[in-house]
Amino acid sequence: MRLHRLRMTAFGPFGTTQEVDFDDLSAAGLFLLHGPTGAGKTSVLDAVCYGLYGSVPGARQAAAGQGTNLRSDHAAPATRTEVCLELTVAGRRLEITRQPPWERPKKRGTGTTTEKAQSWLREYDATAGSWKDLSRSHQEIGEEISQLIGMSKEQFCQVVLLPQGDFARFLRADAEARGKLLGRLFDTGRFAAVEQRLAERRRGTEAEVRDGDTQLLADAHRMQQAAGDRVELTLPDLAPGDPGLAEAVLAWAAVARAGARERLTIAHAALSAAESAGAAVQRQLADAREVARLQRRFAEARERAERLEARADEYRMYRARMERGRKAEAVAPALDLREAAEREHRRAAAEEARARAALPERFADAGASGLAAAARKAAEELGGLDSARRADQRLAEVATERAELDRQERADEDILQDAASWLDGWDETRAALQGRIDAAQEAATRAEHFAGRLEPARDRLAAARRRDQLSAEATEAHERSMTARERATAAREHWLTLKEQRLQNIAAELAANLTDGEPCAVCGATEHPAPAPKAAGHVDQQAEDAALAAHRRADDTRADAEQRLGVVRAQLAAATEAAGDATTSQLAEDYEELQRQHAEARGLASGLHPAREALDRAGREHERRLAARQEAGQRAASRASRRDLLDRERASLEEELAQARGAAVSVAARAAQLERQAAMLTEAADAARTAEETAKRRKDADARLADAAFRAGFDTPEAAATALLDDAQHRELQHRIDAWQHEDMAVRSVLAEPDTSAAADLPPADVRAVEQTADLADRRVRDAASARDAAARRCTELDRLSTRCAASVRRLAPLRDEYDRVARLAGLAAGTSADNERKMRLESYVLAARLEQVAAAATARLQRMSSGRYTLVHSDDRTGRGRSGLGLHVVDAWTGRERDTATLSGGETFFASLALALGLADVVTDEAGGVRLDTLFIDEGFGSLDDQTLDEVLDVLDSLRERDRSVGIVSHVADLRRRVHAQLEVVKGRSGSVLRQRAISG
Repeated sequence: MRLHRLRMTAFGPFGTTQEVDFDDLSAAGLFLLHGPTGAGKTSVLDAVCYGLYGSVPGARQAAAGQGTNLRSDHAAPATRTEVCLELTVAGRRLEITRQPPWERPKKRGTGTTTEKAQSWLREYDATAGSWKDLSRSHQEIGEEISQLIGMSKEQFCQVVLLPQGDFARFLRADAEARGKLLGRLFDTGRFAAVEQRLAERRRGTEAEVRDGDTQLLADAHRMQQAAGDRVELTLPDLAPGDPGLAEAVLAWAAVARAGARERLTIAHAALSAAESAGAAVQRQLADAREVARLQRRFAEARERAERLEARADEYRMYRARMERGRKAEAVAPALDLREAAEREHRRAAAEEARARAALPERFADAGASGLAAAARKAAEELGGLDSARRADQRLAEVATERAELDRQERADEDILQDAASWLDGWDETRAALQGRIDAAQEAATRAEHFAGRLEPARDRLAAARRRDQLSAEATEAHERSMTARERATAAREHWLTLKEQRLQNIAAELAANLTDGEPCAVCGATEHPAPAPKAAGHVDQQAEDAALAAHRRADDTRADAEQRLGVVRAQLAAATEAAGDATTSQLAEDYEELQRQHAEARGLASGLHPAREALDRAGREHERRLAARQEAGQRAASRASRRDLLDRERASLEEELAQARGAAVSVAARAAQLERQAAMLTEAADAARTAEETAKRRKDADARLADAAFRAGFDTPEAAATALLDDAQHRELQHRIDAWQHEDMAVRSVLAEPDTSAAADLPPADVRAVEQTADLADRRVRDAASARDAAARRCTELDRLSTRCAASVRRLAPLRDEYDRVARLAGLAAGTSADNERKMRLESYVLAARLEQVAAAATARLQRMSSGRYTLVHSDDRTGRGRSGLGLHVVDAWTGRERDTATLSGGETFFASLALALGLADVVTDEAGGVRLDTLFIDEGFGSLDDQTLDEVLDVLDSLRERDRSVGIVSHVADLRRRVHAQLEVVKGRSGSVLRQRAISG
């Protein structure tokens, strides 16, 4: 990281804008930031830290609060506090600008208002040769800078920017704090990640092993439950993770399986004996049940035979009724035909009566042939009306066309009237639109004229406002110049007065240095009989020099004030010349009037295009109206001839229709009347013929029915109809006959069975006693089967659980090996293993190697600073019960003993911590991928060094230029101004501090 340029405005003690060119200062390798106490030396470092991180170091940030106390009390109310830092880090040239929150005067009214903090980050693009914006977010800028630098603000202050009182913080830091800084600088997080990964793997494998042991114990307890209380060996009392758990569980499972198989063999033998006894009892029960069944079957057959005998007369009646129905079936077709003929004749007679009721009375006695002849006559008359229908349709078309001609005539009259009304005002419309165009063109000319006058008026107004502001500044600068002149004159008079007083009493000052026996510096005498005594208020050389310095400072202030007055007066003259003699208010009114006139002219000119478009539209409308009027006249002439033609055709058609419709209202009414009459006559003729035909068919059906009844053996057709059975009656009667016959055959079959007859002759069978014996034997079989099944299930469950336990043991074996290996590695990496004698973590081990490099690099400079007395060494000793690896000790060559760094004196602590910071910067810079630290600031501490040690420290710092690195020393030690030529001086004054830079290029 290399700083290039710093710009501060209204920051800390600096009331105005101050710039620091670090490139110029760093060219010498070593530069000095000096000034009187309280001038603001540390504020320059605060500005660097604030530019990078948005806050100042240490306790000063707490005092600054939210940033409002960073603002200079000497700044003008309207000047905003700002810090702009330009630097190169990680090969990128960046510019960071930060503005803390501040209270500014309100633009309107009195009082102040608070504006929020703002930040900008830009990067220089060497290809384009310009700056490009990256971000305006506080958070994004902070993350970007912290990532590029690789250090937090606190770490930056410890390694790069060492504030007052913090030189020895890193030197005296404990192992944990030192490890955090080194870990961030050297990016050793990957080693911490390895530690964490190994710890996670250890916890994971340990959890898996414990889960496996827990599952193994759970399966063992399930086997214990399955085996019951018949296992002589008890389950071992072990917990998950205990050694020998798997072997003990497998041994116990083998014993439990052997006992279960023995009990299963015994249960099989008991079940076989119970099944044999049960089978014999079941055969006895089957024989008793069969005898009892045959005896009940014979008794039931005797009862059914008695019931059939009681129903024999009913059976014979069913058979006689079925015989008569069978004879009547031969007469059924004739009966159906007679009924159908009767129904058809009744429908035809009713239809004939209905059709004749709709006819006129003159057709009441006409037969079918007469009605048909009348229908043909009406149809012939209807056919003669077709021509009249066409004439009636054409007459309607003529009337429609005549009405359309009248409508078109009315529409054309409206068009002609509207066109005439519009065309009468055409000249006035065209003149008005042309006037709008002319006015808009004139307004456009005026707008261009006013636009040319606006910019000079705006410049004169700006110059007048600048003149008013500079006039007030000139008055204030004149007053400051007069005050500075008076102070310079008074300081000069005071210095001359003191000088004169000292010259007047110089004899007393010389007499104070006289010694008996030594020659006088004025007269050379060795005796001094009457040396001049010092009077009251004697002025010595120190008082005169102080007055002379005050006079020179006052004279510099006067020169600066007069120079500022000249600059302001020159600017005032230029502004007055540009503004002229007019007042600012008058120029503002003239400018506002010009703006108003310009806006008004532009508003009028904007109507030019719409006015031209309106004139074009009006012209097109004029042409359209003329064409519409001409077309309407042509259509009127054509309609007149067409109307005459239609009137003549309508008269001819009306005469033809009057002859055709006769007494009817219209031809359509006459045609409808004839159509109805022809239809009714035709319908009546058809109904009459149908009635005659159905009467004939009914008579033929009566003759065939009488003949069929006689041949079937019935006296009358009505008797045959009564004996006839429908389907439901026939099925019901046949069902009853079949049921009686089937029951009779079944009873006869049962009574004829030899086994049934033989069983009936035996004594009654005692089935209940045999069933009780069979139930007892069956219970014995079920109990034996249950015992056998329970033993089989126990064996199966024990085999299954034993197999699962064996699989679990085989699966856990490599997992246990992995856990042992991972636990051993994790313990070594974490420093908790007994094999790790110094209890050093992996990351601490890596950082210890880095700290050894830092101590070696620091020792190279520390030996030069201490004239070869001190050497920094890394210590990995343990302190108390803590861990080792990041200790620092100093070796005193005078005593040859190694001691703690806390035993160093103040000056020794200063150059030891300085050497350590430089060594840390070297190692970080040399580390591949590390952050290059090209700039280092040292704030105070040189006052604790003697002259010889100071020379050696400065020689070490001056040697840094060999590595293209620069060191800024912040100190008010006067001797450093002589030793360090590149300087940045902070000058303190009543109006705030200012910076004066003096550097040596190259």
